[in-house]
Amino acid sequence: MYVVLVALHVFAAMSWVGGMLFLSLVLAPIVKSRKAAPEFMALFRLAARRFRIVAWVAMGLLLTSGPMLLAHRGMGLTHPESWPFIVSLKLGLVVLLLVLTLLHDLLLGPRVSHVATIPASSRTGWDQVVMHTARLLPRFSLIVALIIVLTAVILARS
Repeated sequence: MYVVLVALHVFAAMSWVGGMLFLSLVLAPIVKSRKAAPEFMALFRLAARRFRIVAWVAMGLLLTSGPMLLAHRGMGLTHPESWPFIVSLKLGLVVLLLVLTLLHDLLLGPRVSHVATIPASSRTGWDQVVMHTARLLPRFSLIVALIIVLTAVILARS
């Protein structure tokens, strides 16, 4: 059972982080380099929406398997004082990443869709902030996700 839980946890993390890497390192640069072609932007939006489903399923699996794996190591979610620092760090980063993902998917994403329909010359200062944040937030989320992977490697080796 333990091996199945670890495999499920790793596969879910691979799906989430791998998708983030693909979108930001492969698809986004293609879209950016072809600003004149609206079909590339439509492809990016479609891929991002489809990936959102994969990401939320992966998060559900991670949030289910993670506490079980902690319990297997003798650490319960209700006793954080017993956690080593690396566990506290990893779980804190997981909470941060979940908040960033919620912010991106539920608040920023819909707002960007609206602002994108407004000509750039007619956008307010707040609209500009939304668009700028929409570009930076996924990159920051990816960095947080990669740090989580690093903490997981450290945890697995301890």
